[in-house]
Amino acid sequence: MTQQNPGQPPREPYQPSRRELLRPAEYVGGAAIAAIFVGVVVLVATRDWMLTLIGTGGVFIVVLMVLALLQMALKPDAFEQAELAQSTGHGAGPATPGAPAPGAGDAPAGGDAPAGGSASGDDEPTPPAN
Repeated sequence: MTQQNPGQPPREPYQPSRRELLRPAEYVGGAAIAAIFVGVVVLVATRDWMLTLIGTGGVFIVVLMVLALLQMALKPDAFEQAELAQSTGHGAGPATPGAPAPGAGDAPAGGDAPAGGSASGDDEPTPPAN
């Protein structure tokens, strides 16, 4: 359920491109190729079908999980951020290139900041020069 602002034309629902639709299939296909390769190597080396199936399944799951975690680690570009903002209703458009991200000047969250305040000291006002 989306709310429309008065005076704005209604938005058409977002239609993903073919590339966006096939991206999950690329990940599954890549994991399947790696699993089949390991399965063939294990089968040729051991001639044991049970060990081959276990190795193939294990490699498929591990590669798929690694690809998914790497995808989650990537930072979305300006187009994806605008798309997310549009779909949730937060924001009007793409982020300005070169603008600092929210929280870019904040101290690290690991407790690395000194006890007296910010880590860099940039947030404190400088005294006027006389």
